[in-house]
Amino acid sequence: MTVAIPAVRSRDDAEFRSAVREWCREHVPPDWRTTQSGASDTTFVDFQKNWFATLRGAGYAVPHWPAEWGGGMSVDDQIVLYQELAAHDAPRLVLPFVSIHHAASTLLAAGTEEQRRRHLPAILDGQIWCQGFSEPGAGSDMAALTTSARRTGDVYVVNGQKVWASGAMHADWCLLLARTDPNAPKRQGISYFLLDMSTPGVDVRPIRQATGESHFCEIFLDDVEIPATALVGPENDGWRVAQETLGAERGMTMLELAERLGHGGFPWLVDLCARSGPDGERPLDDPRVADRLAALETEITGLRLLCADFVAGGRGPADASVVKLYYSEVLQRVTDFGAEIGGLDAQTRLRKPLSSGWESGNWVLDFIGSWEWTIPGGTSEIQRTIIGERGLGLPREPKGS
Repeated sequence: MTVAIPAVRSRDDAEFRSAVREWCREHVPPDWRTTQSGASDTTFVDFQKNWFATLRGAGYAVPHWPAEWGGGMSVDDQIVLYQELAAHDAPRLVLPFVSIHHAASTLLAAGTEEQRRRHLPAILDGQIWCQGFSEPGAGSDMAALTTSARRTGDVYVVNGQKVWASGAMHADWCLLLARTDPNAPKRQGISYFLLDMSTPGVDVRPIRQATGESHFCEIFLDDVEIPATALVGPENDGWRVAQETLGAERGMTMLELAERLGHGGFPWLVDLCARSGPDGERPLDDPRVADRLAALETEITGLRLLCADFVAGGRGPADASVVKLYYSEVLQRVTDFGAEIGGLDAQTRLRKPLSSGWESGNWVLDFIGSWEWTIPGGTSEIQRTIIGERGLGLPREPKGS
């Protein structure tokens, strides 16, 4: 069943869209879902690095970066690019996701020129990054982190533990927050570091998830020495620098994901509803199903408009949180409906291809995976607090005793 997805821009982009379509037909691996199902970690990493290199060769790997660093694509063209990649079922850049979004945005906003020149070209060459913010006793509350960094000569000595670090077992570098002044107010005693994951004292342990994957990891840090030159921003100013990272996670990364939802996930859902069941009836013929599809399509279109406006620069103090919160909730509703319509078949097809994000094509796994988006970059509860305080100007949330 063909689904007409509304455009979110009116500019005539026919020539660029045609070029991307032709490129996708030639370069998107048609069998990647089959080859990535049950693949080993080594096969997954090799595939992701090769796919990233292929996209880079076309100028499609980092379209959101500044032109001087290899990007420079307009928001309109980024939207077209992500729409066509989704429509051609191209694999997502799962492995370099933190590298090209979180690390790059942090370096561009707060890194030194030397740090940018060292790491941005390396990321384009395939350097993989993870993020070490969350801790077992703090969760998403960065102000409660206890990992310590003590300055000794030209190095900081770091001890502590991080958790929920996506892809850390494959990472070359880590964006790390650590407390450098235990006596300062909680938000003022934190510093931001670039950690080489091959440094002695770094121990990474993958976490087994409900979907069967081990995407998240724990990172243990035992007397790890980080050069003082790897400090990003001034000492004890890591809270401010981290807002650059979280701003990217809450807003900039959502453009691709929203277009994936509109041009990948939603058409799948409509197709599912249009299939005849064992009794010959189609879910789509039920007015209640048609109403829910219409409501979801409206929500997805609204999400895409929000993302496009955010990336284009029309940002308020809480817009990134609005985008992130809304995406996570729409994603949950879409995948929940897919699992419901899919019936028994959706409950028993539990094989997930690597190199897909939430969009494995198996609705139950995708619904489970959708909950992941309520946690990173600040939980949904934190996003609501930010929206209330910064966006609506409500009084600050009372602190617990």
